[in-house]
Amino acid sequence: MTVRVRMFAFARQCAGADVMEVELPSGATVGDLRDRLYQQLPELGSLGPRLMFAVNAEYSADATCLEPDSEVACIPPVSGG
Repeated sequence: MTVRVRMFAFARQCAGADVMEVELPSGATVGDLRDRLYQQLPELGSLGPRLMFAVNAEYSADATCLEPDSEVACIPPVSGG
């Protein structure tokens, strides 16, 4: 299945785009998406577990299952002050 992922802040800089389409097997989870993004964008791996995902406007754990029509956002930690 193809999942569209909205990228924000540092994730958008790494991807070079606001939205990425990521190919995942049917039944994939947020954890599977995280692993795939780390493969495609190794610099995201430096964020480790601080990289958050929201599925259908709710922060989601790695065990959350994804559907092709899920609205997914990749949200890096915010810094500054």
